[in-house]
Amino acid sequence: MSLRHALLGLLSERPASGYDLLKRFDTSLANVWPATQSQIYTELTKLADTGLITVAAEGPRGRKEYALTEDGLAELRHWLTETKPQRNTRSDLLLRVFFLGVLKPEQARAYLTELTELSEQSYAELDQLARDIDWDDDNLSVYGRIALEYGLRFNAMRREWARWAADQIA
Repeated sequence: MSLRHALLGLLSERPASGYDLLKRFDTSLANVWPATQSQIYTELTKLADTGLITVAAEGPRGRKEYALTEDGLAELRHWLTETKPQRNTRSDLLLRVFFLGVLKPEQARAYLTELTELSEQSYAELDQLARDIDWDDDNLSVYGRIALEYGLRFNAMRREWARWAADQIA
């Protein structure tokens, strides 16, 4: 996945300014694909330069509202249907688990306890987000809720796994 496709996906719902997109990232995609303000604005410029989006309106203080073009929609559909997702094979978290044996058992358990707490915190943040969002029946709400549920289930599983793993250390 790329920031490019995340922006195209958000713009497929409705036109938006860079600021609007940044806020939508914060409330919908942050747990899936975080992005900073500078990354978003840089990518919007690139997308406009390649004709995948267009400036649909301009407002005060240089505010631009972007809209998806037909080419942009075609690119989004191509990415969704004809490219395989990249399997994320790197995990700093699990790499550390492989080498916990070089630590004292209490240090290894402390690492796993910290991971349990991180998972609980992430779960709580997503759970609060689920309650704070005014869910609608538009595509972003329906599929966003499905993605959010993945995050909730993943964090619940990781929390339980970390507790189990800590119990395995003699």
